[in-house]
Amino acid sequence: MASGDPQRTWFPEMIVMLRQEWKPPMSCVALIELRDRQNAMLQAIRSERKILSPIMKCSKCHWEGRTAPPKVSVRALILALARFGIAQSEEAKKIEKEWSLYRKQNKLDLYGKRQQSTTSNCAMLHDSAV
Repeated sequence: MASGDPQRTWFPEMIVMLRQEWKPPMSCVALIELRDRQNAMLQAIRSERKILSPIMKCSKCHWEGRTAPPKVSVRALILALARFGIAQSEEAKKIEKEWSLYRKQNKLDLYGKRQQSTTSNCAMLHDSAV
């Protein structure tokens, strides 16, 4: 992928940071904090490089515009550990199961935050009022 790909989530500098900051075993709280730093870095890279999200048209409400910018979820971070050879596949699967259980017990969303009331799918897709 090109370095300015609008759908890209993992940039080389993020992978370097992930390698440096990954210290197993990591608690779920530490995993969420790492996800927060990775997501902040992703947003900074996209902003600095002026990478815009792709344009879409919603088939339900016919809204047309840019999609919400990508975010790093905790699961994406866990999968990236195996994808980039930072952790063994078996270790990543174990962490993923622990995360899933922790997430359910604490009623957290994909990003490790307290779940809020659900909004319509359209609003979630294009991150603006319809």
